[in-house]
Amino acid sequence: MESKNSHVISFKYAFAGVVSALKQEPNLKFHFLAGVVVILISYFLKISRNEWIIIIFLIGFVISVELTNTAIEAVVDHVIQTNHPGAKLAKDISAGAVLIAAVTAAVIGAIIWIT
Repeated sequence: MESKNSHVISFKYAFAGVVSALKQEPNLKFHFLAGVVVILISYFLKISRNEWIIIIFLIGFVISVELTNTAIEAVVDHVIQTNHPGAKLAKDISAGAVLIAAVTAAVIGAIIWIT
């Protein structure tokens, strides 16, 4: 049985991971800043409760995918020290996932703001 303390430690490590990624990854900083801008614009546009749920979910989704991309790139860079086509493919696909998430979020956000 896990102790309550182990859950607290897990959250501490998770928070430290987000902070570390924010310090080291310019793309993650951009996505966080974009999220803040989206929240401000949405506030001024007085979007509905359901639209807020969608916006907050999308911000969390894009940031989560960016964190996953960062983790994949870190592991690949650690394990593969040379140029390797498989390593490049893994990193490119991971970056592509971020692109798809961000474009999807932007389109849905635009639909919410325009309508």
